[in-house]
Amino acid sequence: MTLQVRRAEAVDAPALGDICYRAFKSIAEAHNFPADFPSGEAAAGMMGVVIAHPGFFDAVAEINGKIVGSNFLDERNPISGIGPITVDPELQNDGAGRALMEVVMQRSRERGFAGVRLVQAGYHSRSLALYLKLGFEAREQLACIQGPAIGKAMPGYAVRAAIAGDLALCNELCLRVHGHDRGGELADAIAQGAARLVERAGRVTAYATGIAFTGHAVGETNDDLKALIGAAERFAGAGFLVPTRNGALIRWCLAEGLRIVQTMTLMSIGLYNQPAGAWLPSVLY
Repeated sequence: MTLQVRRAEAVDAPALGDICYRAFKSIAEAHNFPADFPSGEAAAGMMGVVIAHPGFFDAVAEINGKIVGSNFLDERNPISGIGPITVDPELQNDGAGRALMEVVMQRSRERGFAGVRLVQAGYHSRSLALYLKLGFEAREQLACIQGPAIGKAMPGYAVRAAIAGDLALCNELCLRVHGHDRGGELADAIAQGAARLVERAGRVTAYATGIAFTGHAVGETNDDLKALIGAAERFAGAGFLVPTRNGALIRWCLAEGLRIVQTMTLMSIGLYNQPAGAWLPSVLY
């Protein structure tokens, strides 16, 4: 077999979406977990958006000219993020996954990112082994939380839509908590009308690109994050991620009727600072 890795094209989206859907579905169902995507069409739609976005690098694996998998690198921020990586479940363990990882890791090094990160499904021991072999370190266990919208306001914590003029203040907050900003992601979320922030005592004390699987949030305190979670109309995708070391916030979520769906692992190479505040990672990091 001849394995080659190339850049993606818009016409690849349906095939990549089908592989992505089947790959996540097969491994999830093998461990009695729900699939990350409801259908191949939904996964193809996501693939099309990411392929077209100039802030993402894409890689497609082919064996003897047939598409067998793909991987992506989010290049919108000072820290790059890997995923989703998927390989046709009929061809697992043939080296395509490692090749796709090596391509995006090399791209991250060439572009000079201070670090590269990913989030791995806790039940997928094979991917955990691959990432550890590639040099990634496990940084945080995460709980994926889902359930009905809470619809609860926190007195004294005003939640509103973030606008372009808020970008600098939100970036400063992220820098204080993480040691780097995520301004590229936040700018996209603001443009899409998805970003929200918290104002307390006349200051911006938290923001979120979305309380969702693909969204992240940063706050000064857990109460700031509770205000964002309580104001969310829904938790898009598989749910939102909370570091399990933040037991107080998870207990609050459980008391509000939410549930833990699965656990995941945040992994990194390069720059990683212990967060100095409250935060919710995305499925990228």
